[in-house]
Amino acid sequence: MKSAIPKMDKELSGILRQHDEMKRKHPDAILLFRVKNTYMTFKDDAVKSAEILGIAASDRQFEKGQIAKTASFPHEALDTFLPKLVRAGMRVAICEQLDNSRQKKVENNIPPNNNDMPRKKKEESPKEEQPKVQAKEPKAEAKTEAKAEKSEQQERKPREPQMVTVNGEKVTHGHAYQSKTNPEDWFFTAKIDGQQLKPQKMDPADLAAYQSKEMTVPQLMEKYYPTKLMQRVPEVAYQVPNVLSGPGGNMTIDKFNVYKETDETRADYGKYKFYAQVGDKKMSTTASREDLNAYFDRVATPGQLVERNFGDRLHLQSHYEQFRLPEGIDPKGIRVAKDKEDNKWKVSVDLGEGRGRSSRQEISFDDGYSLFKTKTATREQIAAKYLNDEIGTKLAAPLSMEKSASMKM
Repeated sequence: MKSAIPKMDKELSGILRQHDEMKRKHPDAILLFRVKNTYMTFKDDAVKSAEILGIAASDRQFEKGQIAKTASFPHEALDTFLPKLVRAGMRVAICEQLDNSRQKKVENNIPPNNNDMPRKKKEESPKEEQPKVQAKEPKAEAKTEAKAEKSEQQERKPREPQMVTVNGEKVTHGHAYQSKTNPEDWFFTAKIDGQQLKPQKMDPADLAAYQSKEMTVPQLMEKYYPTKLMQRVPEVAYQVPNVLSGPGGNMTIDKFNVYKETDETRADYGKYKFYAQVGDKKMSTTASREDLNAYFDRVATPGQLVERNFGDRLHLQSHYEQFRLPEGIDPKGIRVAKDKEDNKWKVSVDLGEGRGRSSRQEISFDDGYSLFKTKTATREQIAAKYLNDEIGTKLAAPLSMEKSASMKM
């Protein structure tokens, strides 16, 4: 016996229409629609997501007798299910349900169709007058809809985009708002092509500049959503193996994905991590917020992300090229030596101008191997990697009077 199909849901019928419109723009993406406390997928997306996530897909009835597959999961499971879809090679778009206030306003403003009155007129009037009544109804609906649309335009914020990204996406509704739970906190958010961005906590200086109109929405977007404004890489970069130039020749990235650490005994439990397999090496590391955004926004290739996060383990020369000493530091003052007390290799540098030497920082095995064995890292690059923060702080600090006097003497 077949299970009964649930009755038509008007709200879901509206969402299905939105799904069909979005699907025409993004045919290769799985669309996740937030519906109350769940995320829902429809039609082919429902079948694919159900198979990947191990959830049920069921038939639902929509308007005009249409039957379509749907699948859903609780909104709190997004952090678990989203990486699964990504690891399965799916492109995923999280969609916001469009406001149906326009539809409600139109419905509320349409004059009630009093069935008793037309019925009475039908009895008293000749049949040829019936088309006149039917012809007036669309005009009344059109006027009411135009009135509702005009009212809605007045209530909404300006529809002109506040900026257009390099990918042609429109940024709207960029604004700052105060937290209801903690009034001291302010957040910045915006929409890109109608999709709401996750609010970002603002720096007090940025808030003051924004409120005094010294900082614009494009500048705030650049600071709080930088990867949203960057040029996306071709999708093929995530579909074919990436090749890196290693110390012994080309290296192929066999696997690269993102996952959330589920082992409660680990210090990085609950954090997102990158996993990469290059030849016999299987590596994982905690992903920074910047690199995670670059991955999901597709503005960096797997090769670039592997180079940044695993370049030291793979002894890539291109990895170490990102590290440079500040101006004014003499490379001759760099010292890389084994500490006699703990027998570990450490690096330090002479800060010059009577500022003495930096602290001695321990070098990792991989960086030492790159420096001494594969020769893919230089002493300057190793010093910059471990000491740049300290160097910057000490160079910015004013010299003490005693040191300044001793230099003059």
